[in-house]
Amino acid sequence: MFDEIMAKFAGSPGQQAVVRLLLERGFSVNESGRVVSGGIEIPNTQVAAEVGVDRRVVDSTTDALLADDELRPIFHNISAVPSLRDLAPVLDLSVLTVEVADAEASGIVAAVTGAIADHGVSIRQTISEDPEFTDVPTLSVITDDPLPGAVLTEIREMAFVRRLELE
Repeated sequence: MFDEIMAKFAGSPGQQAVVRLLLERGFSVNESGRVVSGGIEIPNTQVAAEVGVDRRVVDSTTDALLADDELRPIFHNISAVPSLRDLAPVLDLSVLTVEVADAEASGIVAAVTGAIADHGVSIRQTISEDPEFTDVPTLSVITDDPLPGAVLTEIREMAFVRRLELE
């Protein structure tokens, strides 16, 4: 779906940058064409500054999103999900990031979280990046306690695992 969305803005790298930001941050576009996070309006000048375009590019992008019958419901309903990933060091949590060979394969989240649960470690949050929205999708698992070496070895040996990172 990501490629289809970006294709609609193929002639404008600036508009693609705005769309990418909206998707990455979970910002939606309200009926008035304003970029919002929940009920909080984000000035187009700030959106423009973040992606390095003129404010008018943001205006034209939101107008185009609202004018498109396929894109309008997507960008009206997108929302952000709070992540513990960046807070983990502050909250004394552990983060395991798993990069996989084929992110569209089934059972990845179940296998990783099952292995962690089998070792008695409580999971606070999982974040699975959508392979359509990123070039290198990862699975991040945030836990209360550090992961034992045995669980890391077990996960590393799973056929789909390309790389592990522990924070």
